[in-house]
Amino acid sequence: MTEDSRADRLLSVVALFLKLGFTAFGGPAAHIALMHNEVVKRRGWLSEQEFLDLVGAANIIPGPNSTEMAIHIGLRRAGWLGLIIGGLCFVSPAVIIVLALAWAYMRFGSTPQAAWLLYGIKPVVIAIIVQALWNLGRKALRTVPLALLGAAVIVLYALGINEIALLFAGGLIFMFASNARRLRHTRLHFALPLPGLAAGTSSAVLASVPFGLPLLFLTFLKIGTVMYGSGYVLLAFLRADLVIRYAWLTDQQLLDAIAIGQVTPGPLFTSATFIGYVLAGIPGALLATLGIFLPSFVFVALSSPLIPRIRSSVWASGFLDGVNAAALGLMAAVTWQLGRASLVDLPTILIALVSLGLLLRFKLNSTWLILGGAAVGLLRLAIP
Repeated sequence: MTEDSRADRLLSVVALFLKLGFTAFGGPAAHIALMHNEVVKRRGWLSEQEFLDLVGAANIIPGPNSTEMAIHIGLRRAGWLGLIIGGLCFVSPAVIIVLALAWAYMRFGSTPQAAWLLYGIKPVVIAIIVQALWNLGRKALRTVPLALLGAAVIVLYALGINEIALLFAGGLIFMFASNARRLRHTRLHFALPLPGLAAGTSSAVLASVPFGLPLLFLTFLKIGTVMYGSGYVLLAFLRADLVIRYAWLTDQQLLDAIAIGQVTPGPLFTSATFIGYVLAGIPGALLATLGIFLPSFVFVALSSPLIPRIRSSVWASGFLDGVNAAALGLMAAVTWQLGRASLVDLPTILIALVSLGLLLRFKLNSTWLILGGAAVGLLRLAIP
Protein backbone atom coordinates (compact mmCIF):
# COMPACT_ATOMS: atom_id res chain seq x y z
CA MET A 1 0.00 0.00 0.00
CA THR A 2 1.47 3.38 -1.03
CA GLU A 3 1.67 6.35 1.31
CA ASP A 4 -1.00 8.12 -0.75
CA SER A 5 -3.40 5.20 -0.50
CA ARG A 6 -2.73 4.94 3.25
CA ALA A 7 -3.53 8.63 3.65
CA ASP A 8 -6.67 8.25 1.53
CA ARG A 9 -7.82 5.29 3.60
CA LEU A 10 -7.20 7.16 6.84
CA LEU A 11 -9.07 10.22 5.57
CA SER A 12 -11.99 8.01 4.55
CA VAL A 13 -12.08 6.59 8.09
CA VAL A 14 -12.05 10.13 9.54
CA ALA A 15 -14.85 11.28 7.22
CA LEU A 16 -17.07 8.25 7.86
CA PHE A 17 -16.83 8.12 11.64
CA LEU A 18 -17.07 11.87 12.16
CA LYS A 19 -20.29 11.76 10.14
CA LEU A 20 -21.61 8.83 12.15
CA GLY A 21 -20.45 10.44 15.39
CA PHE A 22 -22.70 13.45 14.73
CA THR A 23 -25.68 11.55 13.29
CA ALA A 24 -25.79 8.05 14.85
CA PHE A 25 -28.80 8.22 17.16
CA GLY A 26 -30.78 5.29 18.51
CA GLY A 27 -28.37 3.09 20.46
CA PRO A 28 -25.86 0.33 19.60
CA ALA A 29 -28.14 -1.70 17.33
CA ALA A 30 -28.91 1.38 15.24
CA HIS A 31 -25.23 2.37 15.16
CA ILE A 32 -24.18 -1.07 13.90
CA ALA A 33 -26.92 -1.01 11.25
CA LEU A 34 -25.65 2.37 10.04
CA MET A 35 -22.08 1.06 9.91
CA HIS A 36 -23.23 -2.01 7.96
CA ASN A 37 -24.93 0.20 5.40
CA GLU A 38 -21.84 2.39 5.03
CA VAL A 39 -18.98 -0.13 5.00
CA VAL A 40 -20.66 -3.15 3.40
CA LYS A 41 -23.43 -1.81 1.17
CA ARG A 42 -22.20 1.61 0.10
CA ARG A 43 -18.39 1.47 0.28
CA GLY A 44 -17.59 -2.24 0.03
CA TRP A 45 -14.82 -2.08 2.65
CA LEU A 46 -15.92 -5.42 4.16
CA SER A 47 -17.88 -8.45 3.03
CA GLU A 48 -21.02 -9.56 4.87
CA GLN A 49 -19.11 -12.37 6.59
CA GLU A 50 -16.23 -10.10 7.63
CA PHE A 51 -18.69 -7.64 9.12
CA LEU A 52 -20.50 -10.42 11.02
CA ASP A 53 -17.18 -11.66 12.37
CA LEU A 54 -16.43 -8.20 13.74
CA VAL A 55 -19.88 -8.00 15.35
CA GLY A 56 -19.22 -11.34 17.05
CA ALA A 57 -15.81 -10.19 18.28
CA ALA A 58 -17.29 -6.96 19.66
CA ASN A 59 -19.91 -8.95 21.56
CA ILE A 60 -17.42 -11.29 23.21
CA ILE A 61 -15.19 -8.59 24.72
CA PRO A 62 -16.18 -6.00 27.35
CA GLY A 63 -17.07 -2.47 26.38
CA PRO A 64 -19.49 -0.53 24.13
CA ASN A 65 -20.18 -2.66 21.05
CA SER A 66 -20.74 0.13 18.53
CA THR A 67 -17.56 1.94 19.58
CA GLU A 68 -15.62 -1.31 19.28
CA MET A 69 -17.09 -1.82 15.81
CA ALA A 70 -15.78 1.62 14.80
CA ILE A 71 -12.36 0.69 16.18
CA HIS A 72 -12.38 -2.69 14.38
CA ILE A 73 -13.41 -1.13 11.06
CA GLY A 74 -10.76 1.59 11.41
CA LEU A 75 -8.15 -1.10 11.99
CA ARG A 76 -9.27 -3.11 8.95
CA ARG A 77 -9.41 -0.07 6.72
CA ALA A 78 -6.31 1.91 7.75
CA GLY A 79 -4.17 -0.19 10.09
CA TRP A 80 -3.19 0.66 13.64
CA LEU A 81 -3.54 4.41 13.14
CA GLY A 82 -7.01 3.75 11.75
CA LEU A 83 -7.83 1.83 14.94
CA ILE A 84 -7.17 4.94 17.02
CA ILE A 85 -8.66 7.46 14.60
CA GLY A 86 -11.81 5.43 13.91
CA GLY A 87 -12.68 5.17 17.60
CA LEU A 88 -11.81 8.78 18.40
CA CYS A 89 -13.81 10.20 15.50
CA PHE A 90 -16.87 8.16 16.46
CA VAL A 91 -16.74 9.12 20.15
CA SER A 92 -15.51 12.73 20.01
CA PRO A 93 -18.65 14.44 18.59
CA ALA A 94 -20.80 12.97 21.37
CA VAL A 95 -18.24 13.97 24.00
CA ILE A 96 -18.28 17.59 22.78
CA ILE A 97 -22.09 17.70 22.72
CA VAL A 98 -22.37 16.10 26.18
CA LEU A 99 -19.85 18.56 27.61
CA ALA A 100 -21.99 21.45 26.40
CA LEU A 101 -25.12 19.87 27.87
CA ALA A 102 -23.33 19.15 31.16
CA TRP A 103 -22.35 22.82 31.41
CA ALA A 104 -25.97 23.84 30.81
CA TYR A 105 -27.16 21.25 33.34
CA MET A 106 -24.84 22.56 36.04
CA ARG A 107 -25.89 26.14 35.33
CA PHE A 108 -29.63 25.63 34.79
CA GLY A 109 -30.30 22.13 36.11
CA SER A 110 -31.88 23.31 39.33
CA THR A 111 -34.23 25.80 37.69
CA PRO A 112 -37.93 24.92 37.33
CA GLN A 113 -37.63 24.85 33.53
CA ALA A 114 -34.86 22.23 33.60
CA ALA A 115 -36.64 20.20 36.26
CA TRP A 116 -39.81 19.99 34.18
CA LEU A 117 -37.78 19.17 31.07
CA LEU A 118 -36.27 16.15 32.81
CA TYR A 119 -39.68 15.31 34.30
CA GLY A 120 -40.83 14.45 30.76
CA ILE A 121 -37.60 12.90 29.54
CA LYS A 122 -36.97 10.40 32.34
CA PRO A 123 -40.10 8.28 31.75
CA VAL A 124 -39.17 8.03 28.07
CA VAL A 125 -35.70 6.81 29.04
CA ILE A 126 -37.30 4.11 31.20
CA ALA A 127 -39.46 3.02 28.23
CA ILE A 128 -36.41 2.91 25.95
CA ILE A 129 -34.56 0.69 28.42
CA VAL A 130 -37.59 -1.62 28.76
CA GLN A 131 -37.76 -1.92 24.96
CA ALA A 132 -34.05 -2.75 24.85
CA LEU A 133 -34.61 -5.38 27.54
CA TRP A 134 -37.42 -6.92 25.51
CA ASN A 135 -35.44 -7.02 22.25
CA LEU A 136 -32.22 -8.24 23.82
CA GLY A 137 -34.03 -10.71 26.07
CA ARG A 138 -35.59 -12.53 23.13
CA LYS A 139 -32.09 -13.20 21.82
CA ALA A 140 -30.12 -13.66 25.02
CA LEU A 141 -32.69 -15.70 27.02
CA ARG A 142 -33.55 -18.13 24.23
CA THR A 143 -33.51 -21.27 26.43
CA VAL A 144 -35.01 -22.12 29.81
CA PRO A 145 -31.59 -22.41 31.56
CA LEU A 146 -30.57 -18.95 30.28
CA ALA A 147 -33.91 -17.46 31.39
CA LEU A 148 -33.48 -19.04 34.84
CA LEU A 149 -29.93 -17.66 35.03
CA GLY A 150 -31.21 -14.16 34.26
CA ALA A 151 -33.93 -14.48 36.91
CA ALA A 152 -31.41 -15.71 39.48
CA VAL A 153 -29.22 -12.67 38.83
CA ILE A 154 -32.18 -10.35 39.49
CA VAL A 155 -32.76 -12.00 42.87
CA LEU A 156 -29.07 -12.09 43.82
CA TYR A 157 -28.53 -8.45 42.84
CA ALA A 158 -31.53 -7.48 44.98
CA LEU A 159 -29.87 -9.35 47.85
CA GLY A 160 -26.73 -7.23 47.44
CA ILE A 161 -24.39 -9.51 45.48
CA ASN A 162 -21.59 -7.74 43.61
CA GLU A 163 -22.57 -7.05 39.98
CA ILE A 164 -19.15 -7.88 38.51
CA ALA A 165 -19.10 -11.21 40.34
CA LEU A 166 -22.59 -11.93 39.01
CA LEU A 167 -21.53 -11.28 35.41
CA PHE A 168 -18.47 -13.49 35.53
CA ALA A 169 -20.17 -16.18 37.60
CA GLY A 170 -23.03 -16.28 35.10
CA GLY A 171 -20.62 -16.66 32.20
CA LEU A 172 -18.53 -19.35 33.89
CA ILE A 173 -21.48 -21.35 35.21
CA PHE A 174 -23.20 -21.48 31.84
CA MET A 175 -19.94 -22.18 30.02
CA PHE A 176 -19.27 -25.25 32.15
CA ALA A 177 -22.93 -26.32 32.20
CA SER A 178 -23.28 -26.13 28.42
CA ASN A 179 -20.09 -28.16 28.01
CA ALA A 180 -20.87 -30.70 30.74
CA ARG A 181 -20.66 -33.64 28.35
CA ARG A 182 -17.19 -32.62 27.24
CA LEU A 183 -16.14 -32.34 30.88
CA ARG A 184 -17.47 -35.82 31.68
CA HIS A 185 -15.86 -37.24 28.60
CA THR A 186 -12.44 -35.95 29.58
CA ARG A 187 -13.07 -36.83 33.27
CA LEU A 188 -12.14 -33.38 34.43
CA HIS A 189 -13.69 -32.13 37.65
CA PHE A 190 -13.89 -28.47 38.45
CA ALA A 191 -14.73 -26.75 41.69
CA LEU A 192 -16.02 -23.38 40.62
CA PRO A 193 -14.87 -20.61 42.99
CA LEU A 194 -16.94 -17.48 43.06
CA PRO A 195 -14.73 -14.94 44.81
CA GLY A 196 -16.48 -11.87 46.04
CA LEU A 197 -20.02 -13.29 46.03
CA ALA A 198 -20.25 -13.58 49.77
CA ALA A 199 -17.97 -10.68 50.53
CA GLY A 200 -18.19 -7.32 48.77
CA THR A 201 -21.77 -6.50 47.85
CA SER A 202 -23.24 -3.91 45.57
CA SER A 203 -25.88 -2.77 48.04
CA ALA A 204 -23.83 -2.47 51.20
CA VAL A 205 -23.88 1.27 51.76
CA LEU A 206 -20.44 2.48 52.67
CA ALA A 207 -19.57 5.77 54.27
CA SER A 208 -19.27 8.56 51.74
CA VAL A 209 -15.87 8.20 50.07
CA PRO A 210 -13.91 11.45 49.58
CA PHE A 211 -13.87 12.42 45.91
CA GLY A 212 -10.58 12.35 44.01
CA LEU A 213 -9.67 12.49 40.32
CA PRO A 214 -7.44 9.36 40.45
CA LEU A 215 -10.27 7.34 42.01
CA LEU A 216 -12.71 8.75 39.44
CA PHE A 217 -10.43 7.64 36.59
CA LEU A 218 -9.84 4.18 38.10
CA THR A 219 -13.57 3.67 38.71
CA PHE A 220 -14.44 4.33 35.07
CA LEU A 221 -11.42 2.33 33.90
CA LYS A 222 -12.72 -0.64 35.91
CA ILE A 223 -16.20 -0.27 34.43
CA GLY A 224 -14.83 -0.06 30.89
CA THR A 225 -12.70 -3.15 31.53
CA VAL A 226 -15.38 -5.49 32.88
CA MET A 227 -18.70 -4.29 31.44
CA TYR A 228 -20.35 -6.79 29.12
CA GLY A 229 -23.67 -6.52 27.36
CA SER A 230 -25.69 -3.56 26.18
CA GLY A 231 -24.75 -0.03 27.10
CA TYR A 232 -27.75 0.01 29.43
CA VAL A 233 -25.93 -2.44 31.74
CA LEU A 234 -23.83 0.66 32.47
CA LEU A 235 -26.66 1.69 34.79
CA ALA A 236 -25.91 -1.17 37.17
CA PHE A 237 -22.21 -0.40 37.38
CA LEU A 238 -22.59 3.35 37.72
CA ARG A 239 -25.21 3.00 40.42
CA ALA A 240 -23.21 0.42 42.37
CA ASP A 241 -20.06 2.58 42.50
CA LEU A 242 -21.13 6.21 42.29
CA VAL A 243 -24.46 6.09 44.13
CA ILE A 244 -24.10 3.20 46.59
CA ARG A 245 -20.38 2.74 47.32
CA TYR A 246 -19.06 6.31 47.11
CA ALA A 247 -22.25 8.40 47.47
CA TRP A 248 -20.98 10.88 44.89
CA LEU A 249 -24.26 10.95 42.94
CA THR A 250 -27.96 10.58 43.64
CA ASP A 251 -30.26 8.26 41.68
CA GLN A 252 -31.79 11.33 40.05
CA GLN A 253 -28.40 12.60 38.87
CA LEU A 254 -27.57 9.14 37.51
CA LEU A 255 -30.78 9.04 35.49
CA ASP A 256 -30.10 12.57 34.25
CA ALA A 257 -26.72 11.34 32.99
CA ILE A 258 -28.30 8.38 31.18
CA ALA A 259 -30.92 10.69 29.65
CA ILE A 260 -28.20 13.00 28.33
CA GLY A 261 -26.28 10.01 26.92
CA GLN A 262 -29.45 8.79 25.20
CA VAL A 263 -30.53 12.10 23.67
CA THR A 264 -27.13 12.70 22.06
CA PRO A 265 -25.65 10.81 19.09
CA GLY A 266 -22.92 8.23 19.54
CA PRO A 267 -22.34 5.76 22.37
CA LEU A 268 -24.34 5.81 25.60
CA PHE A 269 -20.99 5.54 27.42
CA THR A 270 -20.62 9.32 27.02
CA SER A 271 -22.81 9.46 30.13
CA ALA A 272 -19.40 9.11 31.79
CA THR A 273 -18.41 12.48 30.31
CA PHE A 274 -21.49 14.07 31.84
CA ILE A 275 -20.89 12.49 35.25
CA GLY A 276 -17.23 13.49 35.25
CA TYR A 277 -18.15 17.10 34.48
CA VAL A 278 -20.82 17.19 37.20
CA LEU A 279 -18.29 15.88 39.73
CA ALA A 280 -15.14 17.78 38.72
CA GLY A 281 -15.61 19.99 35.68
CA ILE A 282 -13.51 19.59 32.51
CA PRO A 283 -10.71 17.52 34.18
CA GLY A 284 -13.29 15.10 35.60
CA ALA A 285 -15.09 14.83 32.25
CA LEU A 286 -11.88 14.06 30.35
CA LEU A 287 -10.61 11.52 32.89
CA ALA A 288 -13.96 9.71 33.13
CA THR A 289 -14.20 9.58 29.32
CA LEU A 290 -10.62 8.31 28.94
CA GLY A 291 -11.12 5.72 31.66
CA ILE A 292 -14.29 4.19 30.26
CA PHE A 293 -13.25 4.12 26.57
CA LEU A 294 -9.54 3.23 26.85
CA PRO A 295 -10.12 -0.51 27.51
CA SER A 296 -12.10 -0.84 24.24
CA PHE A 297 -9.07 0.22 22.18
CA VAL A 298 -6.86 -2.25 24.05
CA PHE A 299 -9.35 -5.14 23.78
CA VAL A 300 -9.88 -4.63 20.06
CA ALA A 301 -6.12 -4.51 19.44
CA LEU A 302 -5.64 -7.75 21.38
CA SER A 303 -8.67 -9.64 20.08
CA SER A 304 -8.57 -8.75 16.39
CA PRO A 305 -5.98 -11.44 15.48
CA LEU A 306 -7.97 -14.01 17.50
CA ILE A 307 -11.36 -13.51 15.83
CA PRO A 308 -11.33 -16.82 13.88
CA ARG A 309 -10.63 -18.82 17.07
CA ILE A 310 -13.18 -16.90 19.15
CA ARG A 311 -15.86 -17.48 16.53
CA SER A 312 -15.40 -21.23 16.51
CA SER A 313 -14.89 -21.85 20.24
CA VAL A 314 -17.79 -23.61 22.02
CA TRP A 315 -16.30 -22.53 25.37
CA ALA A 316 -16.19 -18.84 24.45
CA SER A 317 -19.70 -19.11 23.03
CA GLY A 318 -21.03 -20.63 26.27
CA PHE A 319 -19.31 -17.98 28.38
CA LEU A 320 -20.76 -15.18 26.26
CA ASP A 321 -24.28 -16.66 26.47
CA GLY A 322 -24.04 -16.78 30.26
CA VAL A 323 -22.68 -13.25 30.52
CA ASN A 324 -25.44 -11.91 28.29
CA ALA A 325 -28.13 -13.60 30.40
CA ALA A 326 -26.59 -12.19 33.60
CA ALA A 327 -26.34 -8.74 32.00
CA LEU A 328 -30.04 -8.82 31.13
CA GLY A 329 -30.82 -9.68 34.76
CA LEU A 330 -28.79 -6.72 35.97
CA MET A 331 -30.49 -4.42 33.49
CA ALA A 332 -33.93 -5.54 34.66
CA ALA A 333 -33.08 -5.06 38.35
CA VAL A 334 -31.68 -1.56 37.89
CA THR A 335 -34.50 -0.53 35.56
CA TRP A 336 -36.97 -1.38 38.33
CA GLN A 337 -35.03 0.77 40.81
CA LEU A 338 -34.73 3.74 38.47
CA GLY A 339 -38.33 3.40 37.33
CA ARG A 340 -39.51 3.89 40.91
CA ALA A 341 -37.56 7.19 40.98
CA SER A 342 -38.90 8.40 37.61
CA LEU A 343 -42.54 7.28 37.44
CA VAL A 344 -43.70 9.47 40.28
CA ASP A 345 -47.30 10.24 39.23
CA LEU A 346 -49.97 9.40 36.67
CA PRO A 347 -48.61 11.67 33.88
CA THR A 348 -45.10 10.15 34.07
CA ILE A 349 -46.58 6.63 34.03
CA LEU A 350 -48.65 7.54 30.96
CA ILE A 351 -45.60 9.05 29.22
CA ALA A 352 -43.67 5.83 29.81
CA LEU A 353 -46.52 3.58 28.62
CA VAL A 354 -47.22 5.63 25.48
CA SER A 355 -43.49 5.77 24.67
CA LEU A 356 -43.14 2.02 25.13
CA GLY A 357 -46.16 1.37 22.92
CA LEU A 358 -44.80 3.59 20.15
CA LEU A 359 -41.38 1.95 20.37
CA LEU A 360 -42.76 -1.59 20.18
CA ARG A 361 -45.43 -0.91 17.58
CA PHE A 362 -43.78 1.57 15.21
CA LYS A 363 -40.05 1.24 16.08
CA LEU A 364 -39.68 5.01 16.26
CA ASN A 365 -36.28 6.63 16.60
CA SER A 366 -35.82 7.06 20.35
CA THR A 367 -34.48 10.59 19.87
CA TRP A 368 -37.89 11.83 18.69
CA LEU A 369 -39.55 10.28 21.71
CA ILE A 370 -37.11 11.97 24.08
CA LEU A 371 -37.73 15.32 22.38
CA GLY A 372 -41.45 14.62 22.74
CA GLY A 373 -41.00 13.86 26.44
CA ALA A 374 -39.10 17.12 26.86
CA ALA A 375 -41.96 18.99 25.13
CA VAL A 376 -44.51 17.37 27.46
CA GLY A 377 -42.43 18.39 30.47
CA LEU A 378 -42.26 22.01 29.30
CA LEU A 379 -45.98 21.95 28.56
CA ARG A 380 -46.65 20.88 32.16
CA LEU A 381 -44.57 23.87 33.26
CA ALA A 382 -46.64 26.23 31.12
CA ILE A 383 -49.99 24.83 32.34
CA PRO A 384 -50.51 25.59 36.05
